[in-house]
Amino acid sequence: MTTTESRPALGTRQSQIIGLSAAFGIGMLVAIQSRINGELGNRLGDGVPAALISFVSGLLILLVACLVIPRIRTSLGNVWRTIRTSSGEQGQLRWWQCIGGVAGAFLVATQSITVSVIGVAVFTVAVVAGQAVSSLVVDRLGFGPAGPQPYTTLRVVGAVLALGAVVLAVSDRLSHPSGLLIAVLPALAGIGTAVQQAINGRVARTASSDAYGALAAGFINFMAGTTALAVVFLIDLLFRGLPHSLPTDPWLYFGGACGVIFISSAAAVVRVVGVFVLGLGTIAGQLIASLLIDLFLPASDQAVTFPVVAGTLLALVAVVVAAIPNLRRG
Repeated sequence: MTTTESRPALGTRQSQIIGLSAAFGIGMLVAIQSRINGELGNRLGDGVPAALISFVSGLLILLVACLVIPRIRTSLGNVWRTIRTSSGEQGQLRWWQCIGGVAGAFLVATQSITVSVIGVAVFTVAVVAGQAVSSLVVDRLGFGPAGPQPYTTLRVVGAVLALGAVVLAVSDRLSHPSGLLIAVLPALAGIGTAVQQAINGRVARTASSDAYGALAAGFINFMAGTTALAVVFLIDLLFRGLPHSLPTDPWLYFGGACGVIFISSAAAVVRVVGVFVLGLGTIAGQLIASLLIDLFLPASDQAVTFPVVAGTLLALVAVVVAAIPNLRRG
């Protein structure tokens, strides 16, 4: 008996709990990346080159990993062969399912453009607003690797609670229409995030059933996002000219590393918990981390208020409620 065979398999409930915990950590990384990229965009005076720097740095990390680890290259080859030989049958990977990085590029660009204006917490709840509803619909349509997931009472209640958390968190800012208008961009990015997580999960499953498949999906994600941002940056240069000189603070260039971790992790975790619960776990991590960031390392002059704290707690309740059906299946 091999070592792999002798290991006891995790139960479904244990897998769900581990997956939900990982989703929470992914959300915290998203908030940290938002703070980094928002500051970088502010220093450069332009969010587009900041987003491009973030994606290029992440792509370089994964490129080195591909060169060093043969199994990642094997996983990438599996994806290429599947797309090339696909006959369009249900369940097979399509080429358009490999461009989830475009949605990720839009999210990073909105981080760089809006965080320094509205703060990490408001940015996060705006992303949450789009992600909470979108992930429920995406699961129902079967975009994720687990196939179509039915609407259930608890899942719908969880989504409604998540939206209520968003409304509560921004309730004291309704008198500032300009800030809310800017928040539309991250809300759209949140919608794209749910789709991105679902199709990256399919790519990871096609690539390999282990962690190398998730890394391969991350590489494809960063390739698509970097390409999209490079095109946008060239257009941006024509209209706005060169950005400010690059800042020297090393921490401003870790956004790509955060992206590598949470994109690859999400591609692996989505196969365990589904898009909806992954989205809500990510939401909880984002809200709590963004709250702490705005308390101790604020990106704007927006103060942390009681509604933001209450909205964070309500979002945590939403995660628990939405996760109950998955835990029951254990």
